[in-house]
Amino acid sequence: MVPDKSHVDFLNSISSLSEATIEELKSIAKFKTIKEGTHLVKMGDIPKKIYMLVSGVLRCYLGTESGKEFNKTLYFPMCFVGPLTALIKKEPSLLSFQAITECQLYEVNYYDVIELCKTDEALNTMYSKVLEDTFMVFEQRVIEMISLDATKRYLLLKERIPDVDSLVPQYHIASFLGITPVQLSRIRKKIETD
Repeated sequence: MVPDKSHVDFLNSISSLSEATIEELKSIAKFKTIKEGTHLVKMGDIPKKIYMLVSGVLRCYLGTESGKEFNKTLYFPMCFVGPLTALIKKEPSLLSFQAITECQLYEVNYYDVIELCKTDEALNTMYSKVLEDTFMVFEQRVIEMISLDATKRYLLLKERIPDVDSLVPQYHIASFLGITPVQLSRIRKKIETD
């Protein structure tokens, strides 16, 4: 598949890539459509791939021995997805990545990208910026979980993703917010009546 211009524009918004670099990325990337419920990575897998999500919604979650699942991150279009710690350390992933909806994405071998970064300054800059952004998003999430109550976290999520309620099942939103689905229902009702 030839990448949509908006997909190339997204990459160039991070770091201006040459046509040669775009062609190199196209040669190692595979465009995929995955069904709802499909796992990109399961806890315990030793991953090799990273992904650029172009449509749909994914989640990153931690599963416990008792079978409970806690959503760490919700991913929406035009972002990069992958178990970075496991990729960098070349060890089993502690997290699982699953499609909440049907998704379209590009899949690429992480280590192929790292090799390209060694000789392509613009791609290396893009990689650094993606890592910086990933860290800032993580830091912001930690701050929000510590400093904001559940209602404020929900309103902030709705501000960032206005149609989150129609895209993501309530129990996944609740898990992401660190609350139960019943608590989320109460928050929604209170917001509607205020």
